[in-house]
Amino acid sequence: MKEHRRIFSVEMMCRVFRLSNSGFYYWLKHPKGKRQFDNTSLLEEISEIHKNSKKVYGSPRIAAKLAEKGFVVSRPRVARIMRKAGIQSIIRKKWVKTTDSKHAHPVAENVLNRDFAAGRLGEKWVSDLTYIRTGAGWIYLTTVIDLADRKVIGWSLSDNMEAKNTTVSAFQMAKANRRIEDTLIFHSDQGVQYACSEFRKLLMGLPIIQSMSRKGNCWDNAVAESFFKTMKTEMVYQRTFKTKKQAYLAIFEYIEVWYNRKRSHSTLGYLTPLEVEKAMMNRKRAA
Repeated sequence: MKEHRRIFSVEMMCRVFRLSNSGFYYWLKHPKGKRQFDNTSLLEEISEIHKNSKKVYGSPRIAAKLAEKGFVVSRPRVARIMRKAGIQSIIRKKWVKTTDSKHAHPVAENVLNRDFAAGRLGEKWVSDLTYIRTGAGWIYLTTVIDLADRKVIGWSLSDNMEAKNTTVSAFQMAKANRRIEDTLIFHSDQGVQYACSEFRKLLMGLPIIQSMSRKGNCWDNAVAESFFKTMKTEMVYQRTFKTKKQAYLAIFEYIEVWYNRKRSHSTLGYLTPLEVEKAMMNRKRAA
């Protein structure tokens, strides 16, 4: 990269090679690379990345972030350093059933069939609803996620579980944020908020195929379920909300500031949803 600085800007080369500007300039001063760092020095960097990730990142994401900063460190080495220092991700897998599927409304076929890959924005959306406790009572969060970039494109918070305040509101936000131009699969569980006529009317006239998980099978909607598990572990369970307003502000910050813009995803090659969204939009414009 050093000899190409007269032709290309440092910012552009760092973006291409997925390095930070600071990592490049460090390499200029230390051309042998960062393998020369001992475990004590690496621990300082690992601790900083772990802290900045809200104690969320495990060894794979931390190794990826080290690479962006110019470090050449294997994931097993990062894992060993973390284990010895007692540093670990606060995330733990746990599935909780929150669906009310005891209703007489029509149930859609499981069209998605656990195929969570998407090649374009607006190809597949998944949605779910969860409960969050506050000192002033329960609030209900509904999200809509685009599987192409894993971005939360629509969400709503409400004091009740009525469709107009949960699924309808979240879907309307998603549709406003991301245009539906081609056939879209909209997947959810069999909850009454998705099966009721009030919600299904929203899909009429649009190129949308409604899809629903099999009854009692959370893995059919794993991405949507996983988002709630991640959010609760990383943020909700770490705090006590005395008021609903406190919860709302925290959820807004988590989704719009942290999750969509800054949190790297292993399924996205350790990029953020925003980075993938921009890359897909640029590719579409260039086509």
